[in-house]
Amino acid sequence: MINPSLSLLSDYPFQRLRDLLDHHPIPEGMTPLALSIGEPQHQPPHLLQKALMDHATSWNKYPPIAGTPELNTAIIDFLDRRYGLKKDFITTDHIAPLCGTREGLFLIGNLLIERAARNEAKPLVLVPNPFYQVYVGAAVMNEAQPIYLPAGPENGFMPDLNAVDEKTWQKTAMLFLCSPGNPQGMVADLDYLRHALELARAHDFTLIMDECYAELYDQDKPHGALEVAQETGSLKNLLVFHSLSKRSNAAGLRSGFVAGDLDLIKAFIGLRNYGGASLPLPIQAASAALWADDNHVVVNRRLYKEKIDAAERILGNRLGFYRPAGGFFLWLDVRDRWENGETAALEIWQKAGVRVIPGNYLAKTDMSGHNPGTPYIRVALVHEQPIVEEALNRINGII
Repeated sequence: MINPSLSLLSDYPFQRLRDLLDHHPIPEGMTPLALSIGEPQHQPPHLLQKALMDHATSWNKYPPIAGTPELNTAIIDFLDRRYGLKKDFITTDHIAPLCGTREGLFLIGNLLIERAARNEAKPLVLVPNPFYQVYVGAAVMNEAQPIYLPAGPENGFMPDLNAVDEKTWQKTAMLFLCSPGNPQGMVADLDYLRHALELARAHDFTLIMDECYAELYDQDKPHGALEVAQETGSLKNLLVFHSLSKRSNAAGLRSGFVAGDLDLIKAFIGLRNYGGASLPLPIQAASAALWADDNHVVVNRRLYKEKIDAAERILGNRLGFYRPAGGFFLWLDVRDRWENGETAALEIWQKAGVRVIPGNYLAKTDMSGHNPGTPYIRVALVHEQPIVEEALNRINGII
């Protein structure tokens, strides 16, 4: 028997994109270019390979699921540097290494969602709309009800937390927020983060902050939820997720961590002892080296900024272009040229040979039939500069 909750999950957006595009040819002789997936194409720094080689004799050992002292120290030092945290506000007891944040973001639902008794209302999990599909998976596979909070331009591409009624907050188990945001590239300010954490504590749910793009920003360094937690002197009701996939171009390393509420971290490590994978010791060593080094991140950030500069130069004010405050995605409004993001993605593929993803594939249609992603396409600026510029020039050529 298959868990019936699986039937409640929608198709993953990249499968939908293949179904949309793969039966349609592109112009003869044109090289296809994929700007649909947020997979960094810059190479990680050499120190990653060096750390793996230096620890190549430890593949035969079972690694600690709670992390080696070297890795945990590197994570704590990174958080202290990045967010100006006071010494010992974050300790080893407040962090848990992860095999990539996707695993952690999904598994956290097993920890935090208390399944309702028969004939009782399901607990609620609030997610921004558009959203990262794993948030919904964490809810649905633990028999919770996802509530989709519109995150459109009318709210600065952030969910309007003041629009959520008291009854909803009382039933909420988790609130997922992503800053810098995927796909819109917005950044939550300190007041927004303070408000979200205050709501979590007032209604005793957990604020889940996905900050995996925190090191990729255009101008101002994004604030993090740990900063506002430090203002209160407490990490209660807060879990923050970080990853090396974007920061260090190490998506294949599958390495990240979660930090926050001591009691929740302790329980989460206990849960992961049963169902989580430990990072192999060479990967923990490489991760420690990456978290300890900021120089390669500066270079990485400059490369993405140059690609955003190129996008601004090529697109100008067409397709509603704006510079994302964080991340490496363009969230382009196609309404002046196409009926919706799906028709735009199809024509861009057929005429320009460029794969982009329709915004409605990343969002949920509400009861009224409105999908906040419908007018948009997401463009991932992940390739080397010449490839990105060629792809953008092709798109510009058919506008």
